[in-house]
Amino acid sequence: MPPQAGGVAVVIPTLNESESIAAVVAGLPRHVVDRVIVADGGSTDDTIAQARRAGAETIEAGRGYGRACLAGAQAADDADIIVFMDGDGADDPAAIADMVAALRSGRYDFVIGSRAQGKRERGSMASHQILSGLVAGALIGLFYGVRYTDMCAYRAIRRDTLLALGMRELTYGWNLEMQMRVARAGLRVLELPVAYRRRIGGHSKVAGSLRGSLRAGTRIMTTFARVAMEPARRGEA
Repeated sequence: MPPQAGGVAVVIPTLNESESIAAVVAGLPRHVVDRVIVADGGSTDDTIAQARRAGAETIEAGRGYGRACLAGAQAADDADIIVFMDGDGADDPAAIADMVAALRSGRYDFVIGSRAQGKRERGSMASHQILSGLVAGALIGLFYGVRYTDMCAYRAIRRDTLLALGMRELTYGWNLEMQMRVARAGLRVLELPVAYRRRIGGHSKVAGSLRGSLRAGTRIMTTFARVAMEPARRGEA
């Protein structure tokens, strides 16, 4: 029997996304999404006010991308499914329905968007972003037998499954850690091609500067090494 359908919460970590967050919240398919939680990491603009006006719940999560994602998931205590997406307007909300349907079918435990396999608007991704996703995916494949093509932030997972993973990374290594833990646990993965657009406004905290890219890249490599060297927990592959 497939799992019973429950509530769907979209969690959007933000940091100074005032130019885009209202449009992102307004564009969500509310016939699928029950709650929208904007987990803010200390914005100095009016991101929180814009999100509230658009109809989202907001929480102040503190600094750190992973910290915001985890805080949002914890706040969605009545949700069955958590969808994570960015607040810059680059993710196409139309994919949410397919992500949720895949989880509710009972065939998959984790659904992740693949920008590498989907249609990308010109200028939406740098070549090094595409390459880093492919390299990380190949390494995960070598370690755990699950090969990803992207580290896309756009993803869906059942809330109880997520909380059982034992996530520890509170910065930009969050996405990679989740993918590694999902693969190591032997969960069923669907990589879904998704459309990707240029961000509505603002600057990327990762790809927008050399310093940001280097900092995020270092954190991601550190996360990979840490998780790969951890002994498997009881019940994991």
